[in-house]
Amino acid sequence: MTANEVLDLLKGVFLTTGLSHLSFKLLVMWAVGAFFIYLAIAKRYEPLLLLPIGFGIFIVNFPLVPLMGWSHGHGELLRIFYHYGLEWEVIPCIIFLGLGAMTDFGPLIANPKTLLVGAGAQLGVFVTFTGTVLAGFTLKEAASVSIIGGADGPTTIYLTQHLAPQLLGPNALAAYSYMAMVPLIQPAIMRLLTNDKERKIKMKQLRPVSKQEKIIFPLVTAGIIALLVPSVTPLMGMFMFGNLMRESGVVGRLTETAQESLMNTVTIFLGISVGATMHADNFLSWKPLFIFGLGLLDFAVCTVGGILTVKLMNIFLKEKINPLIGSAGVSAVPMAARVSQLMGQKYDKTNYLLMHAMGPNLAGVIGSAAAAGMFIAMFD
Repeated sequence: MTANEVLDLLKGVFLTTGLSHLSFKLLVMWAVGAFFIYLAIAKRYEPLLLLPIGFGIFIVNFPLVPLMGWSHGHGELLRIFYHYGLEWEVIPCIIFLGLGAMTDFGPLIANPKTLLVGAGAQLGVFVTFTGTVLAGFTLKEAASVSIIGGADGPTTIYLTQHLAPQLLGPNALAAYSYMAMVPLIQPAIMRLLTNDKERKIKMKQLRPVSKQEKIIFPLVTAGIIALLVPSVTPLMGMFMFGNLMRESGVVGRLTETAQESLMNTVTIFLGISVGATMHADNFLSWKPLFIFGLGLLDFAVCTVGGILTVKLMNIFLKEKINPLIGSAGVSAVPMAARVSQLMGQKYDKTNYLLMHAMGPNLAGVIGSAAAAGMFIAMFD
């Protein structure tokens, strides 16, 4: 074999490696993936989601890797997860099943007025929708972006997959990122919009909720949603079914599976599939970067909407509601409710707001799903 033939052989081998196809864009995406892995490990921000998302971003941004394409009619590994889990909208519904099995609707049943707070906290959704349309997005894209403010990852994925699947990666990443940063974003807004007297309002202990009420609630809620917002019935129906399993008390093994092993399994597939959509060619353009920045404004306005709704309600109520629980109207369950509790105890260590805050927190889940259903009905 001649020297030229050897060089040609070595050159051919080199061209089959990723080294020959590296680009600056890919290096940027490695840094993005590493950043989310850092947030998950070092800062413990939603590690169950940000760690697999970060790794998905990292691993899919190597050249020539057989992960997210189609080869001879067969899907590559992460493409299979994405296709059957997200394109077919299975994973968001299973996650809602697990969330329902973990959720106690008692605080919402005991104080149904908090449904209004959850509705008010959707203010950012409609403000952002308007702003996104003015920025040049299509109506479907604007609807999918605007739901980010509710900090409800599965609903964001469900709506985006319906209306603007090309934005699934940046939308889901923004939703879960701002969910993780609730304790950093919300306290400043809460301090700005409330005074010392309002922060010290003590609320009466919630009435006990009977088992019969807890069993009837998911059935009635599922029926109302199916009649009024049928497009989100797969999502909310599974949420209420999970809750019915929990409250019935007769399917403990199924409830435990939904809460733990099933939930953990789909969380892995969700995170790495979302991360795998964030290839440099898709992410490093103005729309995804704009979405990520806009998500912060959206989330902030939703927080403002919840607090202002409580302040408005207090004008007419004899028994005042502490406006700190208004920030829990976003559907970052249960982190937003915990932030309300911590903020309340900063000003009065004897003030316990957690269970009161769970009411608007759960109402926010229903509210964001209702908003998503409205957008699907309008634009799908």
